[in-house]
Amino acid sequence: MKDERVGFRPVRREQLFQELVHDSYKSSRKLREPTRCPECGAVYHKGRWTWGKATSEAHEEKCPACHRIHDQFPAGYVILKGGFLREHHDEILQLVKNHEAKEKAEHPLERIMKIEDAEDGVLVTTTDTHLARDIAEALHNAYKGDLDYHYNKQDMLLRATWSRSQ
Repeated sequence: MKDERVGFRPVRREQLFQELVHDSYKSSRKLREPTRCPECGAVYHKGRWTWGKATSEAHEEKCPACHRIHDQFPAGYVILKGGFLREHHDEILQLVKNHEAKEKAEHPLERIMKIEDAEDGVLVTTTDTHLARDIAEALHNAYKGDLDYHYNKQDMLLRATWSRSQ
């Protein structure tokens, strides 16, 4: 529908929005296809990292997950605490590892970096905030208890704490 008013010119309002979230591990440019990660073997194809075979002509570049692991800079922390954890330590850690294996099979960038026993519980670090949240939710769904999240948007960092006393 046209505006019939004489001399009318629509006002064009353009704004540049500053990026709300900046992930320094996400590539700022589009990678050549196919690109293969020399560390884990993930393949960048059609704009995303997947598991698959790369051709012999594939370019090589570290994937974001391998960069994080190399830099020892996790995106997610899952803190596990409580008496229930002490009693069911191996069973709970098996659930964590199984959940990571399931997620990693579909999403190569979602990995556990480290599982460390601490004096008051266990610390699980991940390469992705989604995996940290999913692990915490899987523990909460399986064993109930208390679950708390702290998400820092600027740093793209999630800290999830799961605890159960008994």
